[in-house]
Amino acid sequence: MPQPPNMQNMLKQVQKMQQDMMAAQEALKDEVVEASAGGGMVKVRVTGDLVVKDIRIDPEAVDPDDVELLQDTILAATNEALRAAQELAAEKLGAVTGGLGGAGGLGGLGLPGF
Repeated sequence: MPQPPNMQNMLKQVQKMQQDMMAAQEALKDEVVEASAGGGMVKVRVTGDLVVKDIRIDPEAVDPDDVELLQDTILAATNEALRAAQELAAEKLGAVTGGLGGAGGLGGLGLPGF
């Protein structure tokens, strides 16, 4: 007959995972990804916690007769940087949770950070 799970051990493991998750989330603030668009004319840097830190625009990208192109280029670079930052966060946080944070995992338990 199988033994019932040890709830005290499970609680300790969940608490440790929660602490590790908070530490990983804190560390993401220091991680930075960069993306560019327009052949490098626009570069955007975003932290792992999705804060845009820097936007650099090559002066040659500024054409007063085609502001829309510059806007589109900035938007493309920003979206790519945000996507890369989200991917970084998923990678770092997934390593902590072992993939348990997704649908059907610990998310249904109502635990902070999951």
